[in-house]
Amino acid sequence: MGRPVPRFNSAMAVRSEAETTRSRRDRPSRTGGVTRRTVLGVAAAGGAGIAALRLLGLNQPASSGRAASGRTDWISPLGSERSQVLHLLRRATFGASAAEAERAMADGYRRTVDRLVETAPAPAAAFPGGDGASRTSPIKVNELQRWWIDHMLNSPTPFAERMTLFWHGHLTSDYRKVGLQYPFIYWQNQTWREHALGDLRSFLYQATIDPGMLRYLDLGTSTGKSPNENYSRELMELFTMGPGAFSEADVRAGAKALAGWREPRTQAQVASQKSDPKLTPAQQAKVNPAFDAGRTGIFDAQRAFAGQVTFLGRTARFDAQGVIDQILAQKATAPYLVRRVLINFATPNPSTALVNRLAANLVKSKWSVRQLMHDVFMADEFVAPTAYRSLVKQPVEFMVHAIRAVGATNSAQLVVQQGGGMGQNLFDMPDVGGWPLNEGWISSNTVLARVNFVTALLKSSRTLPPAADAPSHHLDGVLSPATARQLNAANSDAERWLAVLASPEFQLK
Repeated sequence: MGRPVPRFNSAMAVRSEAETTRSRRDRPSRTGGVTRRTVLGVAAAGGAGIAALRLLGLNQPASSGRAASGRTDWISPLGSERSQVLHLLRRATFGASAAEAERAMADGYRRTVDRLVETAPAPAAAFPGGDGASRTSPIKVNELQRWWIDHMLNSPTPFAERMTLFWHGHLTSDYRKVGLQYPFIYWQNQTWREHALGDLRSFLYQATIDPGMLRYLDLGTSTGKSPNENYSRELMELFTMGPGAFSEADVRAGAKALAGWREPRTQAQVASQKSDPKLTPAQQAKVNPAFDAGRTGIFDAQRAFAGQVTFLGRTARFDAQGVIDQILAQKATAPYLVRRVLINFATPNPSTALVNRLAANLVKSKWSVRQLMHDVFMADEFVAPTAYRSLVKQPVEFMVHAIRAVGATNSAQLVVQQGGGMGQNLFDMPDVGGWPLNEGWISSNTVLARVNFVTALLKSSRTLPPAADAPSHHLDGVLSPATARQLNAANSDAERWLAVLASPEFQLK
C-alpha cells in the first residue's frame, strides 16, 4: 500500500487574514505597482491548464521571524538546518534532486557550502561544430542553447554552472551582434565557466580580450588613432564600478589605453574565405592562409595608442591589464560587484553594512570570487528570516529546477522552446545591461508562460516521481492557503506536481 498523501494545513505557514491585513495596512508601501518581490500566483484545475491568475504583492518589510510577502507573510523556516540547506540549494544551484538534497542535509550547511564553492567547474562536453563555425557552417543558436541547458541539467558541479549563468548575465554579449559564423559566442561560454570561481583580476582581463566581447562592444575595431569608447564605458559603468564613479575623460582615456586588440582569425574562417564562390579562383588564391590558433584576441602594437593617458586619477602608459588594475584600485569597484552578487543570490536590498563587509573581504582575498561566494553563503543575512523567498527565479532557473524536480533531464529542448515567452533566451540579451532582476521577470504574460511550461513539462513526462514529498522538498512545507487548497484537491501525482511547480512559492527562492 502506497504512502498516504499528506493534507496541508496552511494555518501554521501563514498569518491569519486579519493579522495580515492589519500588518499590510500599518506598513507604508515602498513603491506602487509590481515590485522586486512580486509574483503572480496560479491556481490550476484538473491538471490540464490554468484556472486563474492572481497578483501577490511581495514588497512589505517583514516582522521578526517572518519573510514579508504582502498579502501573505511567509513564516520563515530558516531556523532549521534542513531548511537552510534547501534554501542554499535553491539559490546556489538549480534546485536539487532528492538524492542531492539528502546528501547535502547529511553533510550539513557548512560542509555543503564548502563542497559547492571549492569544487572546480566541470567542463561542458564539446559543442558539435562549435570550433569550426564559419560563414558556410554557422552555429545554430537553438542547438547551442540546448547544449548549455543540457549541461545545466546534468553537470556534476551545478554551483559552478549557476555562476556561469550569473557571469553570462553580468559580462554580457549576444549572438546577434557577435554573429554565429564565428565560434566566439561558444568560446565565451567556456571562458566564463573556466573563470567563474577564479580571481576577478584575471577574469576581467580575459573578458576584455575575449573575441566575442571584442566584437560585441567594438574593442576589436578600436585603434590608438581612432579609439572606440564603447567597451571602456561599459567596463566601468556596468561591469565593475557603476554609474557616477568615473568621468567622460576617464572613458576617453580608457578607450585609448585599451586600443590595439583585434579578433582572431580561425582556421575555419580562412578555409571558408578561400572557398567563397563569390571570389574568382585568383582572388581565392590571394586569401591570407594564416590563422590564429588561440581563443583570445590578438594584440597588434601598431594599432595601439603609444602615449600616456590620465585614467582614474593616474597618469601612465596603460595597457589592458593596467586598465583593469586601476579599476580594481577604485573604492567604488568592490562594493558595486558585491552588491550585484548579493542581489542575484542573497537579498534584493542588501544593507550598506553587509556590502561593505563583504567588499573589504573581497579586496583582502585578492579578488577571489570563490571566497566572495563563501562569504555570501556563510553570512547571517543569507539565512535571515527576511531573506526567505525574497528573490524571484530567473526563467532558466525556474525551468531547470522544475525539470530536475520531476527527473525529466532530457527536456532541454522544452526550455529552448519556451524561454522566450518568459523573456529569457540564452545568448540573447535585451541590451548590454543584461537581463532584469527579480521583479523585472514578472508580468501577467510571463507568468502565464511559466504555468504553460509546467503543463507542457508534465504532459511530456512519461513517468512522474511520487509527489507526496514535493511540497516539503521544494516548498519547505510553507504554503499559502491557495496552494494548500490546490494540493488537498489534487487527485493524482500529476495534479500535485502542477500545484507545486505552478505555485507562487515555487517562483521564489
